[in-house]
Amino acid sequence: MAEKLPRELVALVGAILLGVFLVQMDSTMVNIALESLRRDFGADLGTVQWVSAAYLLAMAAVIPVAGWAIDRFGARSAWLASLGLFTLGSLLCGLAWSAGSLIAMRVVQGAGGGMLMPLFQTILARRAAGQRFGQVMALVGAPMLLGPVLGPVLGGVLVDGPGWRWIFLVNLPICAVAAWAAARVMPVERIERPARLDVLGLALLSPALVAIVWALSRAGTDGGLHPASALALGAGAALLGWFVVHALRAADPVVDLRLFRSRAFTASSVVMFLGMIALLGTLLLIPLYYQQVHGFTPLHAGLLMAPHGVGSALALTVAGRLADRFGGRRIALTGALLLLGVTIALTRLSAGTSQWTIAALIALGGAGFGGIIVAAQSGVFAGLNRAEVPHATTAVRVFQQVGGSFGVAVLAVALQRGASGARSLDALAGAFGHTFWWAAGAAALALVPILLMRGKTPDGAVAPAPSPGTTAHGTAAPEATASEVTASEVTRA
Repeated sequence: MAEKLPRELVALVGAILLGVFLVQMDSTMVNIALESLRRDFGADLGTVQWVSAAYLLAMAAVIPVAGWAIDRFGARSAWLASLGLFTLGSLLCGLAWSAGSLIAMRVVQGAGGGMLMPLFQTILARRAAGQRFGQVMALVGAPMLLGPVLGPVLGGVLVDGPGWRWIFLVNLPICAVAAWAAARVMPVERIERPARLDVLGLALLSPALVAIVWALSRAGTDGGLHPASALALGAGAALLGWFVVHALRAADPVVDLRLFRSRAFTASSVVMFLGMIALLGTLLLIPLYYQQVHGFTPLHAGLLMAPHGVGSALALTVAGRLADRFGGRRIALTGALLLLGVTIALTRLSAGTSQWTIAALIALGGAGFGGIIVAAQSGVFAGLNRAEVPHATTAVRVFQQVGGSFGVAVLAVALQRGASGARSLDALAGAFGHTFWWAAGAAALALVPILLMRGKTPDGAVAPAPSPGTTAHGTAAPEATASEVTASEVTRA
């Protein structure tokens, strides 16, 4: 019989779960509000999509900072500072006066939210080492899995009611409660050793990613590389090249590119990058389709997005066990084929497509992505030694967020170009269908690296289960095993 969790540990879980739940809810609520933002600001979709893309890029930029922040300032101070930054960003987003200002404020919010997600796992790993870590993950699994289901619905309620600003302002009282609770239950830690941060790596990688994603999205909107986008692309490529050289030479780079010597790590990372692009086909396009083609309210669209969260949650609860039995490659292949079938089916969207047909398809798509992400995250660690696990954890999260931001940019630009000349609802629905070919292409490409993934993880290999908050919409795996990776190793992530 499992040992009962200490009361103080349960209190800690409850306190920090509030902050993490807010981050995952925020991502799904904003997708429902994009159409309202486009109308209110009089902006095109290519501009408004940066409300999501900038948030994801900001999260990617700060993920490597989490481990350093804990070692440098302590878990309590790092958590409260990150929560405070997320709260400030939420307030500023709620006060935004233009699309540009909202995008800038989302960077602030994403910086805070991006720190909260890895800090969550690190703090729990430190306080719940050994078998209790699995119990803790089971405790937080149910609330975390509700996020993808409740987020679109709550977003629809707020956008339909008081307005889109409240999808950000609603965070303020909850963040205040979360900060008060964390301050009460988190002990002040004594800093025993200094930590070093790869400042040069951060200074190179973050602007490189922003410049490349912006240049590609601008080129798609303009129909080619104009001087500004060409200059941004060249600058981004140069910074990225400089970062690669630096990362291969640095003793402790912000993202360790030497991990790509492992075939399993490389294959799994590419799978997750492409899987995120395919996933965004559903999370970004379907809410817009419901509102623009069918004229549904944000609440109606949010309710119809709930099946996606249900499918993803169900897959996450069983995929880990199936991967242990049949091997991660089979589970990832099944998930990718399912996601590919769904995205191809959605290329046939028309103005008369039944909402129930779409609901069934996106539920299957959520299940397919759940299978991909569980198998790929497990495969990332196959063949790595224990010293490399924390670096791999950081790198994988960065790749996921970058894949999400790249997917948002590509799909939004493709939809804008297709819909610009639409003169009827059928033509507009056809533009959505054609855009799904980009998502289908990403799902199809993911089949190639999946075939390079390992089957069953060899006995004794380090293959920790996915951790909470690792997907684009914040879903979590219900279990994680700390017996394979010690708490001290996780904290370095």
